[in-house]
Amino acid sequence: MRSHRVQFLRALAAGTLALAIPLAVPMAAQAAAYPDKPIRLIVPYPPGGATDVIGRVAAQALGQELHQSVVVENRAGATGNIGAAAVAAAPPDGYTLLMGALTSHSINAALYGSKVPYDLQKSFAPVSMLGRVPLVFVVNPQVPAKNLQELIALAKSKPGQLTFASSGNGSPQHLAGELFKVAAGVDMLHVPYRGSGPAMTDLVGGQVLTMIETAPAAQPQIKAGNLRPLAAASAKRIPTLPDLPTASEAGLQGFEVSSMFGILAPAGTPPAVIDTLNGALKKVLSSDAVKAQMLEQGVIAEYATPQGTAKEIKAEIDKWTMVIQKANIKPEQ
Repeated sequence: MRSHRVQFLRALAAGTLALAIPLAVPMAAQAAAYPDKPIRLIVPYPPGGATDVIGRVAAQALGQELHQSVVVENRAGATGNIGAAAVAAAPPDGYTLLMGALTSHSINAALYGSKVPYDLQKSFAPVSMLGRVPLVFVVNPQVPAKNLQELIALAKSKPGQLTFASSGNGSPQHLAGELFKVAAGVDMLHVPYRGSGPAMTDLVGGQVLTMIETAPAAQPQIKAGNLRPLAAASAKRIPTLPDLPTASEAGLQGFEVSSMFGILAPAGTPPAVIDTLNGALKKVLSSDAVKAQMLEQGVIAEYATPQGTAKEIKAEIDKWTMVIQKANIKPEQ
């Protein structure tokens, strides 16, 4: 009797295994099929800006790597929050992604807190970094400072009198200026504008005297001799301005600001999908052609794992929270 029972159990196990194998194959095939339809890459800003340009370069290259269309969709408004919120609420299936301006989103998280309609660290699954746009200290030529230390000395000699422009309250340029004030122990007057264009016009005209601006926006005026560069705000020297020292090299140790960009998926996106996207982006960002395309737009390509991207986002939020608290910046300012 016992031998018959053992034989029965063995037969049952074999039958169960035989049934499981056909089921497992379609499931594996289904997982391997991603992506089997076009992917939407939401850019939360209008066409033509840095986020849009970087997103279009990444979308084209990513689509070629995945053998599937990656369609850029601009959903602008509320300093990037409308598009980001739409991605946070999208199905977590890998077919709706956010082209994140991670520095700006981090500033929004630190400045507006619960008023932001998503949680930057909880509502998204990081996919990868894409790159950084370095910022640069520039002054109007009438400013006597020839380097960063001389600018600090000048600001200390005229507390509250030396002006610095930004592209708007809460912008990376604004917060970079506030971080400089904290790091250098100086008091300067912030003059906000509605965009980098008007700020640069007045900086060249001498209506304001200093600015920490993105390298792509500042370089034409630097090359024309209309602005004097003092230092790169980035951790490394800017490839297109190789003779310009970094802020750390110029004596302001540890000062680093750049606009960080990356791709995020809705929270809950399957790890296998995240791995597929990350692996494709790793190949894309190692391409010399893509690196060159990025650099033409002033972007230094940079890959990161999902975990590394999450750490970068947390570090950005922590940094800007510290600056906002120390400078006592309010959302309405």
